[in-house]
Amino acid sequence: MKPMLCGLVLCVAFAAQLLAADDPYASLRLYDGSWEVRNGSNSAKPDRLTDHCTLVGTYFVCQQSVNGKVGALLVFVPTATPGHFYTDNVLPDGRSTGRGDLTIDGDRWTYNSKGEREGKTTWYRTVNVFTGSDRIHSEGSESADGEHWTVKRSNDLVRVR
Repeated sequence: MKPMLCGLVLCVAFAAQLLAADDPYASLRLYDGSWEVRNGSNSAKPDRLTDHCTLVGTYFVCQQSVNGKVGALLVFVPTATPGHFYTDNVLPDGRSTGRGDLTIDGDRWTYNSKGEREGKTTWYRTVNVFTGSDRIHSEGSESADGEHWTVKRSNDLVRVR
């Protein structure tokens, strides 16, 4: 391997890129911070979503609050496939919502999960599309068969600085 010659700033930037490439959580760090959430065409006052995210051992977690009230602890666990995570939400009463999957494909992040109630399975999908690091369009859908989806909610999130 040849030694690399570069100025201090270029070497530091290159090293940061290498570390980010080795960090399976680099993209998830985008969630950290506060967001203004507008629900579809609803003209009501926007909600304030705040994510406090950190790495705890091999788990990446975000405590999520809406308008100051804790909603859930989001847990992300990387799989052997880059850009794919197992997910779970722990609610304030200690219950878990069950394992889901997150697939990150560029600016498109797709969450998939399913639940059973009274012997009936419902599939859930949330698609978040990022526009840069400060805007997210989110759509939540449900399906009775895992193939035909009905959009149940649509939100636009803008980072609050």
